[in-house]
Amino acid sequence: MTEVEIGVGKRARRAYAFDDIAIVPSRRTRDPHDVHVGWSIDAFQFETPIIAAPMDSVMSPATAIRFGQLGGLGVLDLEGVWTRYEDAESVLAEIRGLPDDVATTRMQEIYKAPIRPDLVTARLAEIRAAGVVVAGALSPQRTQDLYQTVVDAGVDVFVIRGTTVSAEHVSKNTEPLNLKKFIYELDVPVIVGGASTYTAALHLMRTGAAGVLVGFGGGAASTTRASLGIHAPMATAVADVAGARRDYLDESGGRYVHVIADGGLGTSGDMVKAIATGADAVMLGAALARATDVPGGGFHWGAEAHHPELPRGRRVHVGSTGTLENILYGPAPTTNGTANLMGALRRSMATTGYSDLKEFQKVEVVVAPYHPH
Repeated sequence: MTEVEIGVGKRARRAYAFDDIAIVPSRRTRDPHDVHVGWSIDAFQFETPIIAAPMDSVMSPATAIRFGQLGGLGVLDLEGVWTRYEDAESVLAEIRGLPDDVATTRMQEIYKAPIRPDLVTARLAEIRAAGVVVAGALSPQRTQDLYQTVVDAGVDVFVIRGTTVSAEHVSKNTEPLNLKKFIYELDVPVIVGGASTYTAALHLMRTGAAGVLVGFGGGAASTTRASLGIHAPMATAVADVAGARRDYLDESGGRYVHVIADGGLGTSGDMVKAIATGADAVMLGAALARATDVPGGGFHWGAEAHHPELPRGRRVHVGSTGTLENILYGPAPTTNGTANLMGALRRSMATTGYSDLKEFQKVEVVVAPYHPH
C-alpha cells in the first residue's frame, strides 16, 4: 500500500473517492436485458440493490411501502418525526418551509420531542399491512431503550445506523450496547454501521451482523468533514470493507456478510462504482430525496442536522428530478445521473460483460480522477 509523506513527522495512506476511479470496459459485452440486478439478504429477495436511507426527508411509512413495491428496501427512521408526532405531515411541512438561517435551531427543537413507543408500533404496523419487507433503524444510543418495542412490533430487518459504529464502544458513564449479545438474541437480520476501515468492519462482522454499512459523514447533507475533520473517501473504504468480508468468509467457515455503501453516492455512476469496488448494495439518501413523492419536497436532511449540541449537517435543497419510479427505473428527464439508476447499472454491467452483481464486483477499475466543470 502506497504511503505518502505529509511531513517529516507524519505519513499517510493514499485513499480514493468514487470520483477518483473509473470502470474499464472488457472484451465482452451483453444485452442490458440479460443482466440481473437483484439482491438478497438473509431470506429476503429484492429486485434492486438499493436501500432507502432512514431519513425523514426520504422515508415515511407511505414512501417505505412505495419503495418496497418498486423492488427496494425502505428503512424508516424510528427516531424521526413519525415516531415523535401523531401529525408528522404538518411537522414535515414546517421543516420544508423554514428559512435557512433558522432551520438548524428550529429542527433541534422539533426533534427534542420524546419518541413514543406506541407510534413506533403503529408506523411499523402500517408498513407490514402493505405486505412489503419491514425495516426500521435506530442509532446505537437508542437501540438499548427501544429495540424491544421494535421487535414486538415486528420488523423483518433491523438497522443500527450511526455516523460511526464500533463493536467495542467505550464509555465511562453509560453501559455500552453489547452488539454481539444483542444480535445473537435477535431473531432478525441486523445491518449495522457506519464503518470505514478493514479492522472496524471485521469487528462488526464478528458480532454476527448480516450487513455492514460503509461510510462516515459522506452524504450531501453532512458537514462532518468541516466540523470534525473526519472523512472516509468511499472507493477505498468500500474496497477495504470488501476485503474484510472476504477474510471473514474464510475465518467463519463460509458466513457471508453483505457490504452496503452508505454516503457519497450522488449519481448513478457513484452507485455503479460502489458495486465495482465491492459493495453488494447501496444505501441512498440525497439521490432519493430528489423524488417528487418523498417527504422532503426538494429538501434533504439527516439526524446530524439536528444534533442538540453539535450539528454536523444541514437541511440542503436538492431539488426534484421525478417520481421514485423515475429515479429507480426511468425514464430519465436529465442526463446528470440522478434518474433511472437501475438502467444505468444495467447498461454499465452490460457494457463490461457482467451478468450479475457478484460478478460485477470483479470488474477492472483504474485511477482516473474526474473533475467535472
